[in-house]
Amino acid sequence: MAEVTQLIHHYLRHNKRFPHVLCPGCGHGIVLGSLVRSVHQLGLTKDEVVIVAGIGCSGRIAVYVDFNTVHTTHGRALTFATGIKMANPKLKVIVVMGDGDALSIGGNHFLHAARRNIGLTALILNNNIYGMTGGQTSSTTPESSYSTTSPFGQQEQSFDIVKLAKAAGAPYVARSTVLHVKLLDRVITTALERPGFNLVEALTPCHTQYGRKNKFKTTVDMYKWYKKNAIPIDAYQKLPEAEQALRTPIGIISEETRPSLEERYAMMKSRLEGAKS
Repeated sequence: MAEVTQLIHHYLRHNKRFPHVLCPGCGHGIVLGSLVRSVHQLGLTKDEVVIVAGIGCSGRIAVYVDFNTVHTTHGRALTFATGIKMANPKLKVIVVMGDGDALSIGGNHFLHAARRNIGLTALILNNNIYGMTGGQTSSTTPESSYSTTSPFGQQEQSFDIVKLAKAAGAPYVARSTVLHVKLLDRVITTALERPGFNLVEALTPCHTQYGRKNKFKTTVDMYKWYKKNAIPIDAYQKLPEAEQALRTPIGIISEETRPSLEERYAMMKSRLEGAKS
């Protein structure tokens, strides 16, 4: 345990930002631990990594880690990250966003980042709510759920993040919950190793704003829900369609390899320079 603690502390900023602002039981700290372990496992130096984050609870991760970090405006994390990656393709650029940040105000940027296959790892911490700003409905809040802006039940169809990413053209799409920590470590590590746009959705509970309004008496009940309802993708695909609607598949949902945007630009530049010589 001491060794693990020492490892995590090596990648954190030693300043007055601690103790952190996350609520008891929030899974965002678990995602932070997975991210640190993945970077360490790949042997990346701090200077090789850039963390770009938007606004919200998930955005605090950029404040805590001792990498190159950019804490951007709401919904615009992917646009900043795109500029960084195109300016210096050698950097490992990780974009940390919440569900509201990535898919509501930032939804259009998300679609085009996936379509372009820009070399980023998009890590979306999905707690199904706007956690920091008051518990409003987000674009992933499940239908019929309650929030501060849907006191009689949410009537809109919600986004399925992995289906949306896959349809938009993301070559690598994965999902885990913060309960399945080893899986979360594995899919983040794989995403960081791959070229192109890589999407990892981390299902993480927000008992303060979502759980208490939706019949979860404690945060532990939310983790129990993950244990019951989140199942490996192979097992999920064997279920009848009616039962699939009641379960959430986790694991690597889609995996293929295509040249990234920055790689295509480099090849185009090489061709143009060759034609001039």
